[in-house]
Amino acid sequence: MVGNNVSHSKRRTKRRFNINLFAKKFYLPEEDRWVSLRVSASGLRMINKLGLSAALKNAKEKGFITKF
Repeated sequence: MVGNNVSHSKRRTKRRFNINLFAKKFYLPEEDRWVSLRVSASGLRMINKLGLSAALKNAKEKGFITKF
């Protein structure tokens, strides 16, 4: 998404609104391995709430991820 930075003098310059992504490593006990994911802040909350396996399954069903 794009928008404007607006200074005190109301001068407008272009800016971008980037998504809030984090590079995190998660341990997957079912497969006894570590998984590196780039997840958003809301994705981290979902993983904490549901657990990693359920969150990955849910994301795959919705089409957010293609492999796993």
